[in-house]
This record gives sequence, C-alpha cells and structure tokens, in this order.
Amino acid sequence: MPRSQRAADLGITIGRFPHGPSNAISDVSGVRVATETLIAGDGALLRGRGPIRTGVTAIVPQALESMGHPLFAGTHRLNGNGEMTGLEWIRESGFLTTPICITNTHSVGVVHDEMIRWSLDNVRGAPAWSLPVVGETFDGVLNDINGFHITAAHARAALDAAAALPVGAPVPRGNQGGGTGMICHGFKGGNGTSSRTLPAALGGYTVGVFVQANHGRRHRLTIAGRVLGAEGGVLDTTKYPLPWKAAPPVVPTETQPASAPDDPRGGAGSIIVIVATDAPLLPMQLDRLAQRAVMGIARVGGVGEHSSGDLVLSFSTANANLPPEDLEPVAPFSQGVEMLINAHISPLFEATADATEEAILDAMIAAESMVGVNSAEAIALPLDVVRSALA
Repeated sequence: MPRSQRAADLGITIGRFPHGPSNAISDVSGVRVATETLIAGDGALLRGRGPIRTGVTAIVPQALESMGHPLFAGTHRLNGNGEMTGLEWIRESGFLTTPICITNTHSVGVVHDEMIRWSLDNVRGAPAWSLPVVGETFDGVLNDINGFHITAAHARAALDAAAALPVGAPVPRGNQGGGTGMICHGFKGGNGTSSRTLPAALGGYTVGVFVQANHGRRHRLTIAGRVLGAEGGVLDTTKYPLPWKAAPPVVPTETQPASAPDDPRGGAGSIIVIVATDAPLLPMQLDRLAQRAVMGIARVGGVGEHSSGDLVLSFSTANANLPPEDLEPVAPFSQGVEMLINAHISPLFEATADATEEAILDAMIAAESMVGVNSAEAIALPLDVVRSALA
C-alpha cells in the first residue's frame, strides 16, 4: 500500500493555483487510472523466476462508450532513450485514439498487442487498425525484467479495472502497476499524480498530471527549491545509499572499473508524463502544454540525461465528439471545434509545470522501501527528514 501523505503534509506548496478535489489526474472528468501489480520472490536473480517487482498501469481518457471518438493530443520529447508507441500517429494526426498503458521496458510488446485485442472487444466503433499508446521505464534494478513476467492477462486486467472505475476515482500511487519497481533520484519512485484548477477568471479549467517516475540523480534532488540530495545535504548518498549499492560488489578489472560513488544508472531510468486537461486545446497547443511538463521535471533536478527516456503525452477531453477514425471518406466533410484563444493559455502552462513537479514528488512521497533483485534496496524518501529540512 502507498504511504498516505501528500506534499502538503510535508509543508510543500507548489504554485499559486489550488489542487482539484483529489489532487490527481482523475480530477479531469472522465480520466480513470488502474493498475495490475506483480510482486513475488526474493534474493538472487534467476532469469524467468524472479525476483519480480513490476506491473501495468492503464489510463482510460474518457468513458468506454465514447472511446470510439478520438481526442486531440500532443507530445514532447525531452530525451529519447525510451519508448512510447503511437507517438508518430499522434504527431501526424493530432489524435489520441486509444487508452494509455505504462509498464517496464521489456514488456511494451505484450501490452501493446493486448490493447488492440481489448479495444476490438470493448470499444464500439473501434477502427480496423490500431496504434496503441504504451510507455515504459526500466525497472531492472529491482525486477527480473528479462523474465518477461507481464502477460496479456495483466494488461487486460488493468484496462478492465480502469474502464469500470467511477468518475473521480482515486489514482494508484507509489509502488503500484508500472511504477512497482521504479527508482527516482536514487529513492524509491513509481506512480505520482497531481492537479491544478484555474480560477473562473482564468477559465476555470483543470490540468491533471500522472507520472511514472524512474529518473534523476541523487545529487540534483531538489524539493521545494532546496537541493537536499547534494553532497553534504540531508539526503545525500552517504546517509541514504543508492539501491544498487546493496547488490553484490563489482570487482574492478581493466575492462570493468568500479562504480563511481554516484552510479550513472541513477539517471538511466526515464520518466513518462501524462498531462490531461478539460481546456479546449488543439493539437499544436497540446504540444506546447506537453513542453511545459519539462519545467516540472527540471525543478526536481531532472536534466534529461543521455541515458534517460523522458516522454510527455498531453490530451484534452474537450471537443469529445470528434468523428471516429475511418479508412474511407464519409460524410460530413467538416466539423466545428472549440479552441482556447492563445492569449489565455499561459496559466495552463503554469499549472502543468506545477502539477508535474508535485507529481514527481508525490511518487517518492507515496512509495515505500522495496528490496528486489540481488537484495538491492530502494529506500523510501524519509519524510520526517524532508519535513524538518524544509521547516
């Protein structure tokens, strides 16, 4: 179970806009998130046997009966050493036509295939072709990632659960679903979420963010503007060791040097950011919204390392009755849509940056310590230490 605290419980306030009712991506009406989590085994890695610390997260962006209608969407890549399928069609068409799933790096294929089957079985008017959106981050420090433990049944269970949730249902946080085996800034990471609601004078729109956080180096970890993970800081690696330091030591040789004190794998894991809004944004505007999530990543200390996959997908639940995709031209020839005037978009940018920053912190705040492959331990962020340091 995730820890119940949120950023506000640690005295952290980010930005000027209030949270939505649940401070979650599900505050954007119609968006629902569910997970399927796999945890089994302990001790030494035995490929195909474990230890297993992984799962699947499913995000359904609108009611099941509406899923045959696409939503406007946009994307952004901070660094591309990662995977999110379906992005080329989103860039080309501006449409999100499927749910979104997130899992570990080596399970993208099986989840992708099952998403097609699930849509054919459940989505009225689903097109004959499908380009599902599946994102990934690497959980191989804690999980037997080459054991291929995720199956089609796990992906379907997560999708079924998400589609069945009521509007506004709680969002799984911490060590759940795709976030189960993830590490963030050298502490236990995983799923995090946050939202912001603009005042009526600025449109009254909501922005919700969900992250699978598995990125960042400890020495840059910044919370509420303070670099607490820097050398000599209250969260540095001498006080809270990095997860791979508990694994059997590497014996230095001419071709295999010893690990540096801050192992570069700490920035190799990636982050997936999903941004939802009910503001009536067109695809080019949603590309711009997705870009602003990068500011939230940076505020916590992420820089998009060479070895990191940092991918953002944004979508709008407005204009929800767009015509279903079709291979052949059918009537009508055109349809009216609503568009936010660009002069009013800056508060949404601000809300996205703030909610992304808080969602990353939320992943670490919610996550509990986890021991995985070869006894590597990802330590939970010590909340009392953070609270005292910020006080």
